[in-house]
Amino acid sequence: MASIWNHRISISLFGEAEGPAIGVVLDNLPPGEYVDLEALARFMARRTHSPFLPDDPNRQPDYPQVLSGLVNDRTTGSPLCAFLNNPRGGQEVDLSRLSRIARPGHADYTGAMRYRGFADVRGGGHLSERMTVPLCFAGAVCQQMLERRGIYVGAQITSVHNIKDRPFSQTDVTREDLLKLRSGKLPVRSRVQGRKMLADIQNASAGGETLGGTIACYAVNVPAGVGSPIFEGLENSIAQLVFGIPGVRGLEFGAGFETAKMTGSQCNDTFYVDDRGHVKTVTNHHGGILGGISSGMPICLAVAVKPAAQIGKPQPTVDYSALKNEVLQSEGVPHPCMVPEAAVSVEAAVCIALVSHLLDYPNFI
Repeated sequence: MASIWNHRISISLFGEAEGPAIGVVLDNLPPGEYVDLEALARFMARRTHSPFLPDDPNRQPDYPQVLSGLVNDRTTGSPLCAFLNNPRGGQEVDLSRLSRIARPGHADYTGAMRYRGFADVRGGGHLSERMTVPLCFAGAVCQQMLERRGIYVGAQITSVHNIKDRPFSQTDVTREDLLKLRSGKLPVRSRVQGRKMLADIQNASAGGETLGGTIACYAVNVPAGVGSPIFEGLENSIAQLVFGIPGVRGLEFGAGFETAKMTGSQCNDTFYVDDRGHVKTVTNHHGGILGGISSGMPICLAVAVKPAAQIGKPQPTVDYSALKNEVLQSEGVPHPCMVPEAAVSVEAAVCIALVSHLLDYPNFI
């Protein structure tokens, strides 16, 4: 499986959703980087805490155990390996139906074709969104490296279903704006809109439905000159990692698809020198990246996330082992919306991509 991402730093994800454990190995991290384990735990809690469930002090958060690569809270330069046990790992599961029924919206059928029926299908196996937990561990480590150098990344839920939150300005988004997103049940600007989103999700779940949404992610204080052209572009690296998050169906940078409606004079971002002697642009349709290289403006991207595939309604499907039609009836809606978890995962992905390119930037290490 293509579970290794290698671009100056290397990330390898391992495990399955309901196997004994899942984890990640990070290689080529610079030695001597301090890792604040409490801050890392807070990042992981944002990924694993469900805003749809009541607070439970007895619920154990997902927090990986570090096996190697960290001594006295400093990276050693050797592979950093972390894993966590799965709460349902090792339980006996009846695979007779799981391994032959194509659940609509899931990768059961495509996975069976690709891996000839041998892939672990429990809970989605290696194709499950649960694999973003170790991805977020890697992102949390990279985020700390960035923030020590004054670079901040934050993701905002801009919509769930038809309820929208107002995005930040793509020219003036600040560190303080991004830090505020980390408090509250959802990373939104308007708490009122956040409550409406949660109510809409809960109503959909009660009716056997799931909801999707959109996420905006920003990176501020990224210096100009980070990245490379053509196949080594900064957007390329971000896109690879973001599309590794299950449920992501679309990605755009800056004005994205809106640029197709513009003329050249409307789309071009005019350069100027501000009162501190910094080169900036009046607008940021380019999303902070030109020719695969950062411009010094905020890096801005938007991500579309589909509704979770398991719904509480009967769905026509097929038994692909017997080549006959079936009807699938799921038991309830265990995951009514993937957007909150995906927002943290997108933030992690952008942090990883930035660190991988900044290792080539003068004086970063």
